Amino acid sequence: MLIAGTEVFGTGGKVRAIDPSTGDELEPAFGHGGADEVDRACAAAREAFPAYRGLPDAKRAELLERIADRIESLGDALIERAHRETGLPVARLTGERGRTTGQLRLFAEVVREGSWAGVRVDPALPDRKPLPRSDIRQRKIPLGPVAVFGASNFPLAFSVAGGDTAAALAAGCPVVVKGHDAHPGTSELVARAVTGAVADLGLPPGTFSLLFGSGPDLGIRLVTDPRIQAVGFTGSRSGGLAIVAAAQARPQPIPVYAEMSSTNPVFLLPGALAERGAEIADGFVASLTLGSGQFCTNPGLVLAVDGPDLRAFLEAAGAAVAASRATTMLTPNIARSYADGVAALSAHPAVEVLARGAETDLPNACQPALLATDADSFTSDVALQQEVFGACSLVVRCRDAAQVRAVAEGLEGQLTATVHAADGDRAEAAELLPVLELKAGRILFNGWPTGVEVGHAMVHGGPFPATSDSRTTSVGTLAIERFLRPVAYQDVPASLLPSAIADRG
Repeated sequence: MLIAGTEVFGTGGKVRAIDPSTGDELEPAFGHGGADEVDRACAAAREAFPAYRGLPDAKRAELLERIADRIESLGDALIERAHRETGLPVARLTGERGRTTGQLRLFAEVVREGSWAGVRVDPALPDRKPLPRSDIRQRKIPLGPVAVFGASNFPLAFSVAGGDTAAALAAGCPVVVKGHDAHPGTSELVARAVTGAVADLGLPPGTFSLLFGSGPDLGIRLVTDPRIQAVGFTGSRSGGLAIVAAAQARPQPIPVYAEMSSTNPVFLLPGALAERGAEIADGFVASLTLGSGQFCTNPGLVLAVDGPDLRAFLEAAGAAVAASRATTMLTPNIARSYADGVAALSAHPAVEVLARGAETDLPNACQPALLATDADSFTSDVALQQEVFGACSLVVRCRDAAQVRAVAEGLEGQLTATVHAADGDRAEAAELLPVLELKAGRILFNGWPTGVEVGHAMVHGGPFPATSDSRTTSVGTLAIERFLRPVAYQDVPASLLPSAIADRG
């Protein structure tokens, strides 16, 4: 662990990463921290906060860029360790490193540009009748130290120096990261890059810390520490809800931005199926199996009106799934959970198994699965509506367009909703779109949800249980607003006004 720039070796339980492609444990062992380590990290973050939030914008931007430079300077060692700990392909991890450093630099641009401060000014109107108006100015300020939980499925982009950390540091908040036990070596390497960047610029060492520890113990202790003022989390619904409950039970509740669960429904409208059903089937299976189905946005649910065109689509998709090879999943626990989830769905009396991917003797492998049911069974049994994390998708056959919309209206909140439509489907799509606006954070037409662009307009969020707070995003520059709050300054003397809201000239 790295607490305020100091190496700390935990005295609690130990964890070793596992190479999921072989099942072998990797060296070294990483010691878990406990109450003392949480206290040290949170105390250091609180001590760093006044100085860090008071930095000029250019200095915080420089920190983000320096972190990106140091991550890149780790070179092949970072990619090789992440590959061994996750089983993810080297090409995928190389791209993820680029995304990680790219979003750090994007946030640096936003910090320098300044609009993140949300400045608003209502100038004084002393002659207004019947009452004068005061001079009122608003800006946003950082909340305070932020706890970030690393994700299992993105060891770089949603982990130690991922989007949550980048957004919090950009906002002016020190960060305490709980590294994920699935990739502790990767986490330590990246944490050393962050700590080195903090030291390079002479910033308070408590600006960043990395902890390891048992999730239910250290994680809850971290969330309930009174010095922590917000939480970023990506993981399971059960884990996210436990964190939300702990944060809300504090004497001072704090916001938790938890990304948790999504089946990412795909709606295949009749015209699109008739015109390009085989093409859609190829794209669907590619998106479903990408990364062993371990993205937050793999399409785990398909809805369409039953008929010859849907049956042709299912035949093509089934053939593509059957030809798909089994691939390694991130951890043994994730692989077991996937196998159990597919087995439970396959055993359901209303579910038909359309296709399974190639079998393998490799450990911790994901064998893709394509299943089907009817809309009446789907809506009447909540067990059919749960996410199976991995390359498994359930097709729901509907009687007509009205039933497609009815099923959509009954869905839980989602990260994404995808519509495949032809020109002749415009009227039906127009009726479906308002339903999807209430269900998803991102709506796509004629594309696939895997692959989340990091930009200004992106929303990676959505209604519960996709996230615990649907008003924001964990990807893109809007993410910085999660760690800010507005303050109004009324009739404050000009000499005391913060520079962001002071008069120019």
